[in-house]
Amino acid sequence: MGLKVYADRLSQPSRAVIIFCKMNRIDFEEVKIDLSKGQHKTPEFAKINPLKQVPAIVDGRFKLFESHAILRYIACSFPSVSDHWYPNDLTTRAKVDSILDWHHLNLRRGSMTYVFNSALAPAFGLPLNKQAAEEGKKLLISSLSKIESLWLKGDSWFLLGNSQPSIADLSLVCELMQLELVDNNEREEIFEQHQKIRNWMENVKRATHPHFLEVHGIIFKLKALFESRRNKASPKL
Repeated sequence: MGLKVYADRLSQPSRAVIIFCKMNRIDFEEVKIDLSKGQHKTPEFAKINPLKQVPAIVDGRFKLFESHAILRYIACSFPSVSDHWYPNDLTTRAKVDSILDWHHLNLRRGSMTYVFNSALAPAFGLPLNKQAAEEGKKLLISSLSKIESLWLKGDSWFLLGNSQPSIADLSLVCELMQLELVDNNEREEIFEQHQKIRNWMENVKRATHPHFLEVHGIIFKLKALFESRRNKASPKL
């Protein structure tokens, strides 16, 4: 039995795991779990991940959830994975780990709260929440500043001044791609003071071409749908 990746491409961490597997030529089966249909809440999926979240993997008899743990496991288990993704050097690896640990309660929390409450909630049958969106936006902007000041110093192409991406680069940029779903003007307002972030995102996209854009196809389709709805809702002049 080969590697199975249980994922919904609408999920930022799911996309990171799928792109990582594709980039490293890992033979895997993508098992689609539709979050909007509640497929992650079924008893069958609970046997894979009792927390009922995506992504999750099954590798033979081994089951694992939480995206950062999955990325680390794959990086260490499959010989095709290049060292730059999760370096063997202990000090460099520890620095990558520190970014991943920081990510959950900072960039991910801010971005996810902002995007969900300003754009995505209706897709799950929930109302938009302007106050929650504003709180998420503040944390998001603060997190962007920290990334630039701590890990993108100078003319760094990737985090920690590396010349090639790590799993931290991939995880964080997949998170930021969720901002494609919000209003274009609002997204530009967020990024206008963060040109380093823009450049870094483009570097990660190029380094993971063509898989990055292919896996993010669902986001671009949803973006077009949301833009169409916003245009219809706008008052005619």
